[in-house]
Amino acid sequence: MNDENVDPNEALADEWAAALEESGDTGADDTPAKPAAAESAQFQELESDAAATGNVDVNLESLLDVPVTISMEIGRARINIRNLLQLNQGSVVELDRLAGEPMDVLVNGTLIAQGEVVVVNEKFGIRLTDVISPADRVKRLQ
Repeated sequence: MNDENVDPNEALADEWAAALEESGDTGADDTPAKPAAAESAQFQELESDAAATGNVDVNLESLLDVPVTISMEIGRARINIRNLLQLNQGSVVELDRLAGEPMDVLVNGTLIAQGEVVVVNEKFGIRLTDVISPADRVKRLQ
């Protein structure tokens, strides 16, 4: 038989027929195959009764060594690229905060506290004046 005259669809059909014969299913009765009986899925409970009531001791020990980025923000400014490219040494950028306003303390970009700038041993630091409660932090995320 010449391979050039064989229709690719017929060749594929022949391969399927051969595979079905090997598996013992010829499909000759022209009845659709019955689907396997559906079984109900069993899922493990995600919350125990203690977790639902809030009486759970959570082990946070594994999280204590996870590094986070903490940053202090004096203020922000929004300028267009034209003005940004014109900045050079000695340029002044006006921020959206007034002098004396508290700085924001951010952890991975999330506000957690506010404070004031201090100098300790010739290094800048921040004295926290207001810490955002965990409940307020969750509300800000929503």
